[in-house]
Amino acid sequence: MPSFDVVCKADLVEVKNAVEQANKEIGTRFDFKGSDARVEHKEHQLTLFADDDFKLSQVRDVLANKCAKRNVDARFLEDGKKEKIGGDKLKQTIEIKNGVGGDLGKRIVKAIKDSKMKVQGSIQGDTVRVSGTKRDDLQAAIALLRKEVADVPLGFENFRD
Repeated sequence: MPSFDVVCKADLVEVKNAVEQANKEIGTRFDFKGSDARVEHKEHQLTLFADDDFKLSQVRDVLANKCAKRNVDARFLEDGKKEKIGGDKLKQTIEIKNGVGGDLGKRIVKAIKDSKMKVQGSIQGDTVRVSGTKRDDLQAAIALLRKEVADVPLGFENFRD
C-alpha cells in the first residue's frame, strides 16, 4: 500500500552553518565592536546575546538572513521571550521546531479527512503517516497539505509504492 510521512524538521547542519556565519559577521561588523553580541547553538535551541534591545534585534536579523541564504525556512525558528542578564545585557532563546506536535498532527489528519480523499492519516510519534491505494491520491494529498497548512514548513519523506 503506497504511503508517505509528513514531518516538520529543520536541517540542523545548515542551522549550525548559519549560526557560524552569523557569528563571523557579528564579529566583523563595526556596530558590534566591543559588544558581547553572539549566537549560541545547543541541540534544538538557539540563544542570542546582545548589549541592548536594538543590538538584539540586529543579531536576530543577521541570523535570519544567514538562515535564508542556507535555505533554512524562517518558520522553523520560534522566538522566545527576551530576558535581562546582569546589567543592560539581554538574551533571547529561539526554539527550532522539530517534529509534528499533537495539535499540528491533529490538524493534518483533520484536513485529510475533511477533503474526502481516499487516503488515511495516522499520527505516529512526531510524524504523520499518510497511506492510500493509489499514488495519484497521495500526490493530491501532498498538494492539499501544502495549501491547507501553510504556516508550518512541512516535509514529505519515505514515499513508498
